[in-house]
Amino acid sequence: MSLPVSFEFFPPKTSEGAAKLRTVRQQLYARAPQFCSVTYGAGGSTHEGTFSTVREILAEGVDAASHFSCIGATRDSVRAQLAELQGMGVKRLVALRGDLPSGYGIGGEFQYASDLVAFIRAETGSAFHIEVAAYPEVHPQARSADADLQAFAAKVRAGADSAITQYFFNADAYLRFVDDARRLGLDVPVVPGIMPIMGATQLMRFSDACGAEIPRWIRLRLQGFGDDAASIRAFGLDVVAQLCEQLRRAGAPGLHFYTMNQSAATLEICQRLGL
Repeated sequence: MSLPVSFEFFPPKTSEGAAKLRTVRQQLYARAPQFCSVTYGAGGSTHEGTFSTVREILAEGVDAASHFSCIGATRDSVRAQLAELQGMGVKRLVALRGDLPSGYGIGGEFQYASDLVAFIRAETGSAFHIEVAAYPEVHPQARSADADLQAFAAKVRAGADSAITQYFFNADAYLRFVDDARRLGLDVPVVPGIMPIMGATQLMRFSDACGAEIPRWIRLRLQGFGDDAASIRAFGLDVVAQLCEQLRRAGAPGLHFYTMNQSAATLEICQRLGL
């Protein structure tokens, strides 16, 4: 059974990185992605790089989704960027609260992602397909699991079309989150975010920062491999491919890969799944 896939990139900081990403994208396009998303730095710090990468993806004939964060932003600045995106031909947004650069106060005219979703809908109607974030293992800043679920509900009720989750390695967390959302009458597709395991140190650093849990047995296996990169890669491919197959059997509506601007691991997982 086929399954829609999408790929996430971050805007490269150098001309060499941009050239490498172009090659990576061409390799991943062989998997016929539904769309490719491009991340947005804290406080909009990568605004130009994000929009430039989005333009390139669109020019390559692939649907591109721009991440769009609102914390620290004003209604006028958001309105101007929405007009810019519409002018570029963007049809899909990933609407996020986002993070402020260190040293800044809260600021801005938007407090939550649900405020941004509501504003986009009020300003542009149905011009954009709006994705929002979901956290099967609970947002690290949420007061409780129920408060986090209610925050997700607010985004959906404000007008979100679908959701992409933070990555996870425990399928039960995702399935329970979807069940809880359905009980609240939230029927939008919730696409699991998938993080290929490409290195132990990087994965643990990312996971500690974003609140994604690495199950103890995975963490211990990774630590046991030490600096054996080949074993880490082989183990990681097995773990993530099995997770994806479990999600597919459970009826996940698609898979969204956090590629880290690399293609090999994502391509291998897709190949194993026959996507």
